[in-house]
Amino acid sequence: MFLLAAGNPFISAYLQSDWFGKGIFWALFLMSALSWGILIYKVWVASQVRKLSEEFASQFDDRTDLLNLQFTPQKGHFAELPHPYFEIYKSLKQNTLKIINKNHFHSPETKGHLFLSKEDLDLVATGVYSTIAMQTKYLEKNLFILSTAVTLGPFLGLLGTVWGILLAFSHMQTSAGSMTMLSGLSMALATTVIGLVVAIPALVGYNYLRNLGKEYRHEMEDFSELLLIAVELKYRR
Repeated sequence: MFLLAAGNPFISAYLQSDWFGKGIFWALFLMSALSWGILIYKVWVASQVRKLSEEFASQFDDRTDLLNLQFTPQKGHFAELPHPYFEIYKSLKQNTLKIINKNHFHSPETKGHLFLSKEDLDLVATGVYSTIAMQTKYLEKNLFILSTAVTLGPFLGLLGTVWGILLAFSHMQTSAGSMTMLSGLSMALATTVIGLVVAIPALVGYNYLRNLGKEYRHEMEDFSELLLIAVELKYRR
């Protein structure tokens, strides 16, 4: 309600500013809306991905047949959610089956036994780590918007400050009076405050999501290690 109040200093500063000052206000408002939208969406995606990962990881135990596990990720109604754990498992399964089929074709003397050499396991691990890197990159997509808001918000606020002070001093030499000079100072202070209001939540959200991404990457690596160990114990020659 404060933002819509008639005596709100930000609204007053906006109404009293010139066209260039109004452009700075709009740029700050749009940047704030965009950064908040990205922040809320990314936090929601992170919570959903962690939930999906925990549910998928709970299916694995010592009796699980990794190469015959049937799983189809559910499609979300609001947005197509990433499923990193499933992508890691899919990469491991596809590469393992591909190498096993190749070994059977070139070495029929195996007589139905499924074997993987150390080089084969290294190849499977390489595919898994590549999948982890791609999933990490996908989860961090569009985070640059928050880092841009952290840097650009204060600069736009500073631009508004300098422009407002410039207008205030220029009107001191005219007959426009003190009210015009005060409107320039009002715009200068308002844009400074709004620039900081844009940057501070973006900075906190960016650092939070980056730290969350690092923690989740460690979880993906731990999950992949469990799968690779299970494959090595069962199929190592």
